[in-house]
Amino acid sequence: MRTARTIGLMLASLIALASFGGSLLQRFDYSRQDREQVSAGPSQEHWLGTDALGRDRLARLLHGTRVSLTLAPAAAGIALLLAFLAGATPGFVGGASERVAKIAIDLMLSVPWLFLLLMVRAMLPLNTSPAASAAITFLMLGLLGWGMPARILMARAQRLRRSEFVVLARASGVSRWRLLCIHVMPNLRPVLLAQFWIAVPVFILAEANLSLLGLGVAEPLPSLGSLLQELETVLSFRGDACSFAALLVMMLMVGSLQIAFMKHEVS
Repeated sequence: MRTARTIGLMLASLIALASFGGSLLQRFDYSRQDREQVSAGPSQEHWLGTDALGRDRLARLLHGTRVSLTLAPAAAGIALLLAFLAGATPGFVGGASERVAKIAIDLMLSVPWLFLLLMVRAMLPLNTSPAASAAITFLMLGLLGWGMPARILMARAQRLRRSEFVVLARASGVSRWRLLCIHVMPNLRPVLLAQFWIAVPVFILAEANLSLLGLGVAEPLPSLGSLLQELETVLSFRGDACSFAALLVMMLMVGSLQIAFMKHEVS
């Protein structure tokens, strides 16, 4: 298992380094069009060929991977912050705040997450700039994806509230806020890390679903989801194998993240 985690971590790091480093090179301009080579195959100038608008597929793949790897962890951080405030804090404090938090979490989890995501995104303006659409998409993922982590953190906080060291600390006069910040947070850190690394690939896949429906990151800024839209017109693998590069990168990235940080999930 340790070997598999090492391989997964190395693969995830390699994809991240390639996307961040390659996208900074002037050669890989994701918006530049080569009108003389539209839907062209691999060549010395375009290693993965070009799309229907003559844009370099490798450049768009590097930039799209960077967008997903940058904003998905940010969305996961927002979701975990909300989950901590709505789950761990009421679970540790108890009383009326815990009952209200349980109702809010149950309401959030009772609605199909993807349908709620589609509904909220469809209500937002579609004619936004590419950078704004990327920020809106992943901000929305973070604001709507806190339900399940909040339930897990609440259960863990409730268990800690009844633990012996917390009871002794409260009996000695330690305030609940000091208990939460100094004594409880270190015990919640493994759960927070596990939920974070679970959420990152989930948000990458959620953005891909939105982009496939035209509700994700706006053109011309690429993302892994928007790059997968090209597969809608592919008739066979042999006819245009390079179109599957984004799908391959997504599978490798999501799989490597799950394997690399499996120990956090187990913890």
